[in-house]
Amino acid sequence: MTGTETVSVVVPCYNEEQTIELLLEAVYRQTYPRAQMEVILADGQSTDGTREKIKRFQADHPELVVRLVENPRRIIPAGINLAIQAASGDYIVRLDAHSVPEETYIQRSIDHLKAGDGENVGGLWIIQPGKPGWMAHSIAIAAGHPLGAGDARYRYSTIAGEVDTVPFGAFNRNLFERIGYYDETLLTNEDYEFNARIRANGGKIFFDPAIRSQYFARPSLNALAKQYWRYGYWKWRMLRRFPGTLRWRQALPPVFVLGIMLLLVLSVWFTFARILLAAGIGFYLALLVGVSLPYARRHKDVRLSIGIPLAIATMHFSWGSGFIWSIFRSNG
Repeated sequence: MTGTETVSVVVPCYNEEQTIELLLEAVYRQTYPRAQMEVILADGQSTDGTREKIKRFQADHPELVVRLVENPRRIIPAGINLAIQAASGDYIVRLDAHSVPEETYIQRSIDHLKAGDGENVGGLWIIQPGKPGWMAHSIAIAAGHPLGAGDARYRYSTIAGEVDTVPFGAFNRNLFERIGYYDETLLTNEDYEFNARIRANGGKIFFDPAIRSQYFARPSLNALAKQYWRYGYWKWRMLRRFPGTLRWRQALPPVFVLGIMLLLVLSVWFTFARILLAAGIGFYLALLVGVSLPYARRHKDVRLSIGIPLAIATMHFSWGSGFIWSIFRSNG
């Protein structure tokens, strides 16, 4: 049972008219008492209907405090920090405008914090398509598959326990006074960097698969490529500060991309390079198709056997290329 502790839900947003109402309605339906909650939205000067939808929700649901703060820099970590600084709650729950938390999300998170299970508590992503259609469906499957997500447990695990990172997160308010706010020099990977600081200061990140939220994947291959290129680019910038946080899932894409690039160059002159390149690409394609076939059969849609490999390959090559380009830029 909750006591008198108050919770501030902080959300950075920019042009989120497609999902912002879903998020606000999900927060409204939480089992945690509304009188002890507030929602702080840090808006990066949206140019679509995001603000109008927020205002409409405020008018229709006056019993839930919803406040809007300006985020003129339009970057996620700056928005989170502005929302936290404007918040009054004993606990901070960070959510995303693309997410829809289940009804017990906040209560379970606060219960774990009060039990001392971790300095940051998070849960499982249930990844949903960003729009109708087989390609968006393929992207959602790829984003939740271990071949695409690596060993990021918050995308698939059913076992609670200590982890390296969780999406979003719930925190005691005083954590930010002890270790600082989100790093505004990182345009993405700000969650992972913050969690690395928690661990460096002796804290724990706790994952509970019963804390569940739906998350809407990118709706197209183009949007997915841009997202994962940013992830790779800013991951290197973060790793320069915390090199010990590098995991195998993060090293494989840039190594794979470098290997393909090297073999492409060598294949101009050497037969063995052409053989290795053909064998490597053939094995990779066979692996991707093999992964996709069970989903195509399960959903009775042969197009998934094309879409899932395309989505996973887009994730790998975009992430790896962004990572390599970041190394090049930082050494240039």
